[in-house]
Amino acid sequence: MPFDPVAEAHRQWVAHGWRDAADGMAAVTSIVRAQQILLARIDEQLRDLDLTFARYELLMLLHFSREGRLPLNVVGSRLQVHPTSVTSAVDRLERQGFVRRSPHPTDRRTKLAELTDAGRERALQATERLNASVFSAPGLSGAEVDQLVAVLRELRHGAGDF
Repeated sequence: MPFDPVAEAHRQWVAHGWRDAADGMAAVTSIVRAQQILLARIDEQLRDLDLTFARYELLMLLHFSREGRLPLNVVGSRLQVHPTSVTSAVDRLERQGFVRRSPHPTDRRTKLAELTDAGRERALQATERLNASVFSAPGLSGAEVDQLVAVLRELRHGAGDF
């Protein structure tokens, strides 16, 4: 585009008498648009690996766990997603052979999501791609990344994210 649509929206907000909300609208809209941009870059890297970012995050959570397995409720809590989303992601990863469900050794009611060797290999392959093309070059300088992470941490903390 030949102009910044967020800046134009901000101008319109002010022009229509919503000056008090204009800066917040621009901030929220900018964050949402940035998320769309980053998810498109991530999806481009994960598409031919048959992964979504949500399933990639689940694989990496299991990879980083001590035993490569976690109770499904812990997965949901750590990824901050609804139990239905966890079930859906585990179902898909299980069909792909990347995760298997196993019984909890001491609690019959609890199922574990366990990373398979194929899942570990796919997670590491995806990580190499994302590190090379997205995470190491997010489009901001190192200082800007640090500043952005700090600002967003405050936003998440204020929202009760942790």
